[in-house]
Amino acid sequence: MFSKELFGQRLQEVRKKNHETQEDLAVLINSVKSHISEMEHGKKTTTAEKIALICEHYKISSDYLLGLSDSPDPQR
Repeated sequence: MFSKELFGQRLQEVRKKNHETQEDLAVLINSVKSHISEMEHGKKTTTAEKIALICEHYKISSDYLLGLSDSPDPQR
């Protein structure tokens, strides 16, 4: 089941693992830093298109980011 909190935790985890700032991610998905912060704190989500950009950039599966799988591998 989808959880905004888990989505936010995983988003923050992969962003930090890749040594990127919230501003870096905001530029990537054509957003603003405050929106990234709200997503990471489980207050907001984003569009399917932006989720796809995030997953392609970090090479993770959307199921993992959305909390539907525990495997970040996009091939699983």
